[in-house]
Formats: sequence, C-alpha cells, structure tokens
Amino acid sequence: MIAAPDRMPLAREFFDRPVLEVAPELLGRTLVRTSPEGTIEVRITEVEAYAGEADPGSHAYRGRTERNASMFGPPGHAYVYFIYGMWFSLNLVCGPEGTASGVLLRGGEVIEGVDLARARRPKARRDRELAQGPARLATALDVTRALNGVDLCAGPNGPLSVLAGHPVPPDQVRSGPRTGVGGDGAHHPWRFWADGDPTVSQYRPHVPRNRGKARQQDGA
Repeated sequence: MIAAPDRMPLAREFFDRPVLEVAPELLGRTLVRTSPEGTIEVRITEVEAYAGEADPGSHAYRGRTERNASMFGPPGHAYVYFIYGMWFSLNLVCGPEGTASGVLLRGGEVIEGVDLARARRPKARRDRELAQGPARLATALDVTRALNGVDLCAGPNGPLSVLAGHPVPPDQVRSGPRTGVGGDGAHHPWRFWADGDPTVSQYRPHVPRNRGKARQQDGA
C-alpha cells in the first residue's frame, strides 16, 4: 500500500540544505517517536535555527568536541543535548556534512499517543502544554542521549522519523530572536513558529545564569 502524501518520510535531501531554509519548512511536519511503550506523533509548531561554527549561539561555534560531534555528521540525524543537568533537547542536523548546523525543536502539538505523553508529563495541565517548549517536548517523547546520532531517514522502524505532514504556509510563519540566546547571536531572527498556534512557547530573552559567565543555549 502506498502511503498518503502526508505520511511520506522526509528524505535526506530535505535536511541537506542551509539551516535557514530547513528550519521554517519543518513547521507543520510530523515528528514520530517510536519506543517499546508505544508511538507518539507531534506536529512541529516551533523551531530555532543554529548555524554551526558561523553562529555565536551554537554549541559548535568553537569547533568540534566529543559532545557535539554528531552535529558535524551527515544531515538527517539527531543531536541530543543534556542542558543544565536537568533536561534534554532534540535537534535535527542539517546542511552538508561538516557544517554542524541544526534545528532545535522547541514545541509542537501531540496528535497521536496523547495518553502516553500525559503519563510522561503528568504535571501538564492541558494537552497543548505536553510538548510546549524543548524540555517538555523531549520529556513527552522520552528523548535521551541514547538517541544522539540516530538517523531520522533510516525508515519507519527507527526510533525517530519526520513525515511530510502538512507544512505551514509561508504567510503563516513568523520569526523573531531565539529564546535565551545572548551575545552576538542574540538578535538573529532565527526562531520560527506557526502564527497563533497555542502550543508555541513563550519567548524568553537571554538572562546570564552567573555573572561573568555566558549562558549555554538550549539548542544546537
């Protein structure tokens, strides 16, 4: 049986493009997380772009390390980062191999597997809060470092994949500064979201955690 157009997985070529092209075009796509507990699907509504070594806000700005190595790999893979010793964030690697650019998934609407997402996020008061923000999204999907480097384009049997879904029309895409990014990257309008969607998280400007020390970013 041939899958419906919205159920077709995105090919690697989709991710093998400049990050500022990929990021807004991820809005409306369907992220699928498959685990032994079940499957959860999320309609992506909010993302942020990080342009690797050319971007002061990126984890890869100062070059390759053991921690960020997956960002330098082929496009269409996951980069999972543990932040503040508290939670994970899920990023999708894009651009040619070696460019280390990626898209942070900041928020989305759980469209399948709501009960499982609720079990993982029992403090969520409303369904729209289940994946509203990068930490909540990662928690609802049970994203850990075990998924770091996973191939999103490996096929339907993998733990993570992205389906074509229903892309948000360009005239309904909004952009602005990235949440929590300071320094030279503070004003890049590289956060993209679906206009008016209730699952989009609240913007937060950069606030240094310690005087004289730069705050690490949530994304890639």
